[in-house]
Amino acid sequence: MKVAILAGGVGTRLEEETVIRPKPMVEIGGMPILWHIMKHYSHYNYQEFVIALGYKGVYIKKYFTDYCTLYSNLTVNIQNGDVHKHSNDFHPKWTVDLIDTGLATLTGGRIKRLGPYLDNQTFMLTWGDGISNVNLDELLKFHKSHGKLATLTAVRPTARFGHLDLDDNKIVEFSEKPQTSEGWINGAFFVLEPGVFDYIQGDQTVWEKEPMERLAKDGQLMAYKHTGFWQCMDTLRDKSLLNGLWDSGNAPWKI
Repeated sequence: MKVAILAGGVGTRLEEETVIRPKPMVEIGGMPILWHIMKHYSHYNYQEFVIALGYKGVYIKKYFTDYCTLYSNLTVNIQNGDVHKHSNDFHPKWTVDLIDTGLATLTGGRIKRLGPYLDNQTFMLTWGDGISNVNLDELLKFHKSHGKLATLTAVRPTARFGHLDLDDNKIVEFSEKPQTSEGWINGAFFVLEPGVFDYIQGDQTVWEKEPMERLAKDGQLMAYKHTGFWQCMDTLRDKSLLNGLWDSGNAPWKI
């Protein structure tokens, strides 16, 4: 089964970083968040990736074409320029399709453009800027159990601000905890059937709007509830949080 990753957005809320590189290449612990996401899938033996490129896509292409050189010991013949890469058993066993899906293409359009590379089979899909410790075996098991076209991972992220429980103007309780009263949100980490492409009209379709709304209306969209770690990286604050977790040695998603 292949894993599709959307990595083409501009990332305007992280402009301090994305002015020079696409958001999926912003580093957590010295490695792009995209690498962390792929390592998580790889841990569950998903080794084939199809990545939708857009904004600064050449940056991602260069990263993967240079990967073996960057992370291998080398012998360089300075006289003729020959480079010998030493074998490295620690390299991930990934194959990566890097697909240009257009600068202005929206999320649904990017997904549809990846269709020819997904072998007309069940596939996984996520965004290139969010990390989790979701159990992918259990996610797939849940998807197969209901027989619908689409499963998303529903999450309850940590509340950004303290929660106030009020009785008129009196604060009954103040707490900063993972939010449980605001409901579930779409955490990506989808499992999808090829039939979802019929719900996407074209490049200007937003996946989270009409396609998902129609899937839900048709009874074809299910939620796998994940109560563990999930965090997107939309801002410098999010980046700092993820780096702090990694540097602590207790990053929940670390394999």
